[in-house]
Amino acid sequence: MPAQAPESDISTLPFDKFWAWLRAHRNCIIRVGTPYSVLMDHDDYHWDVVTEDQDTQVVQLLRAKELVGEVIVLASEIAYVQTVADESGEQLFECVVETPHSKEVLYHFLLSHGYEEQAPQSDRWTH
Repeated sequence: MPAQAPESDISTLPFDKFWAWLRAHRNCIIRVGTPYSVLMDHDDYHWDVVTEDQDTQVVQLLRAKELVGEVIVLASEIAYVQTVADESGEQLFECVVETPHSKEVLYHFLLSHGYEEQAPQSDRWTH
């Protein structure tokens, strides 16, 4: 794990906004993990990001159609996602759970680039 960034380099966003963005950027995932396990990208693998139901999100690492590993994310547990950039341009996204007594990172996602707002979809065609 990279060294903790200064507070000024940390920003937050809601989990549902992050998850919608992640689904469009699954090819940019480098690593996904929990406090107990980590899945790492590889040239022979690809990622799939799916929503099972309103609370259950799944990140799968696959080799062709063979499941290598998966992380099940329970959205209702996550208070927010904090983002931390490093010097290489990679971006760490940490899914944070807060209780009255503690703050804990349950899931982390390392992507090859930072979060950017998606342009709103337009019904108008332009040339």
